[in-house]
Amino acid sequence: MRKVEVITQILNANDLTAQENRALLKKHGILAVNLMASPGAGKTSLILQTAKALAGRIRFGVIEGDVASRIDADKVASADIPVTQINTGGECHLDALTVRKAMEALPLHEIDILFIENVGI
Repeated sequence: MRKVEVITQILNANDLTAQENRALLKKHGILAVNLMASPGAGKTSLILQTAKALAGRIRFGVIEGDVASRIDADKVASADIPVTQINTGGECHLDALTVRKAMEALPLHEIDILFIENVGI
């Protein structure tokens, strides 16, 4: 049996961007919560109910990942929660670069907890 040397990890760029994302979140004192479940599992409902229960004490923001629609992002926005939408075009999860771009569209200085509603399978 021959030994195979790994030169570069395939997800190296994603890992580096994820480290940068964590540093940005830490700089702003934000707790990020990644919610991943199948469509219809109740991710948006959990976010909305949590925000309602902690209104006035915790400031929330949401990155809304969806295969194609804006329905959940519109629900979150109607609750006066800062939200940015990512349509994945069929991908089954959000990568670190996509999350970074979405974070840039949010008022991070006004957020204590950032929910990332990830696309589930």
